[in-house]
Amino acid sequence: MNVSQQNIDKVNAVIKIEIAKADYQEKVDKALRAYRQKANIPGFRKGMVPAGMIKKMFGKSALIEEINKLVSEQLFNYIKENKLNVLGEPLPSADQKEVNFDTQEDFEFLFDIALAPEIEVKLSKKDKIDYYNIKVDDDMVKKQCESLAGRYGTQEEVEVAGEKDMIRGKMVELDENGNVKEGGIVVESTVLSPAYFKNEEEKPKFAGVKVGDKVVFNPSNTCNGLEVELASMLHISKEEAANVKSDFEMEVTGITGFKPAEMGQTLFDEVFGKDTVKTEEEYVAKVREMLAEQLKPESDYKFSIDARAAIEKKVGDIELPEAFLKRWLVATGEKRTAESVEEEYPKMVPDLKWHLIKEQIVKNFDIKVEDADIRAMARKATQVQFAQYGMMNVPADLLDKYAADMLKDKNTVRNVADRAVEEKITATIKNTVTLNEKEISAEDFYKMFENK
Repeated sequence: MNVSQQNIDKVNAVIKIEIAKADYQEKVDKALRAYRQKANIPGFRKGMVPAGMIKKMFGKSALIEEINKLVSEQLFNYIKENKLNVLGEPLPSADQKEVNFDTQEDFEFLFDIALAPEIEVKLSKKDKIDYYNIKVDDDMVKKQCESLAGRYGTQEEVEVAGEKDMIRGKMVELDENGNVKEGGIVVESTVLSPAYFKNEEEKPKFAGVKVGDKVVFNPSNTCNGLEVELASMLHISKEEAANVKSDFEMEVTGITGFKPAEMGQTLFDEVFGKDTVKTEEEYVAKVREMLAEQLKPESDYKFSIDARAAIEKKVGDIELPEAFLKRWLVATGEKRTAESVEEEYPKMVPDLKWHLIKEQIVKNFDIKVEDADIRAMARKATQVQFAQYGMMNVPADLLDKYAADMLKDKNTVRNVADRAVEEKITATIKNTVTLNEKEISAEDFYKMFENK
């Protein structure tokens, strides 16, 4: 057996696999003996079918199967042993001669392969890339403090309804003259949140109401006639709600207001953990620090975009095996056609080139992602999820548990590992080049992403 490689150009090559009878005959004979042991043929006991009959019946299929196994094994072993960085997967060559398994004893198979182009990525402190530090201004800190106070606030009974308060009361259906409708719907106790009414004309009717007041309004209008919401409000079935269009009178029996948490040690402990901060000044400083930390990934994201543009410009044009890649895309995509690939291919090229550049950066700087990196990234992702719900002080053991559960899914592990690699690549670039740091307001920062 002989496996050889012929380079067509820098990014295209052909692998030739030559197989002689001695390379496969023993395997074919073994396969036929296994067929003979298992074959159930009328007139013969199991395992006693003549070898010649078995060969006649199954010889060709056994030959094809064993040669296919041998070719596949030799092809991928050659790629691995020679450390060929291939794009896509090998494809049968257009120059492949027709194979006749009935008459041939020696075989030759040709496969086209695409070689990843050699890319030179040199980074140093001579390379300068902008890095935007988003300024945390006083208004941002104030809004965050208000948000946290609201998040850790409490509900309490109030006498006068505010804009976002919940109103409890008894409701009775009215007739066309505004009188209590005989046999009409009566709701002994229900809760309304006027702030969530879909009709702007109904909201003001509850503004400033007090316990004991009576309010006439139209429940159907508050939810734009949505039967599910109306049925819930009136404690009736969805089918009944479809026919309710009348006004109701509600007697207010209670109002639940929301009181934001007061500035003090209780709030400090809830947000940052017990005794982490002791004074209002320390709390505000900690909130500012928290916001800066939350904005850092935004700065890193913008840096990754700018770094990509700068590095791509420095690397210059990258030669790709275009014809091969188009063939491979058609061959591996069930719904792809040559026409659709012609349209899709130009959109794929930029990301493919950047992927090759990143591979070279990983190689140049010996970037590795270990299990510990994957666990740390999963933990970070979990921490971000909790933070979105205002849970800033989640115990470490709980974070570890959620992260471990996340990594039970293989697809999630792959995604987390990819994120860990991306993070390491960005960190490597940041540490290697010179950062042209600029302070910028959040408003101006996000303007840079408009229309992009």
